[in-house]
Amino acid sequence: MTHDEQRFYLIQELLSEDARLQDIEIPEDEQRQKDLLRSLMNVRPPKQIGKEFLRIQDEYLCWERDKAGVTDAELLPPLSSDERLVLWQGDITTLRVDAIVNAANSALRGCFYPLHSCIDNIVHSRSGIQLRLLCDAIMNRQGGGEPTGKAKITPAFNLPCKYILHTVGPIIYERVTKKDCELLASCYRSCLELAAGNGCLSIAFCCISTGEFHFPNKEAAQTAIAVVREFLDSDTRIEKVIFNVFKDKDLKIYEDLLGV
Repeated sequence: MTHDEQRFYLIQELLSEDARLQDIEIPEDEQRQKDLLRSLMNVRPPKQIGKEFLRIQDEYLCWERDKAGVTDAELLPPLSSDERLVLWQGDITTLRVDAIVNAANSALRGCFYPLHSCIDNIVHSRSGIQLRLLCDAIMNRQGGGEPTGKAKITPAFNLPCKYILHTVGPIIYERVTKKDCELLASCYRSCLELAAGNGCLSIAFCCISTGEFHFPNKEAAQTAIAVVREFLDSDTRIEKVIFNVFKDKDLKIYEDLLGV
């Protein structure tokens, strides 16, 4: 089965699961097919699926991952002022590192909005259906939503990292309160402790809560840097922390705060 045939197969299988989707025609254009496949994965509820589907999905996603390119965290230059820290602008899902951090919602099952640009959507789309299934099982055992400031760890499945740390940051509705800052700090601290406890030597943080949750970017970066430095000064289990930024605005903020 060629790569194009794999994509067509995956779309057909997902469409066949729901009678409401039977009238959807698979487009001929490659990018529109990719968007349709991702959309179907986004809206699919956490229910079991056959081993053959997962086998083909994994082959397909790994091929897409390798084509897009993987960045090895070991090759990223550390800060001249602190060799434990790295500032890197790029797509966190392409990073080969022990653990990446996903800014999740309290349901912890991923983003269900088709093609949404949030990191939660992209992480689940590129990791594969298994991630939502595992997160669903974890949350069902927990019996409720994930508290703000806490974190869960899962395998990364088809991403180049080993683990994904899912953390729920505070949502800002008006002004930032002291409690909001404490909860954001707890997100970083929970991820560091969980990563270290699972043998991770390196971890990459996204800018937690600064996107859809509207935490001010500079204040969030200040909290992130302070918590990470405090942790590394008292715990030597983690050797490298990567501050991953995607937007130019966040890059400039971190450069100024870190003295780059």
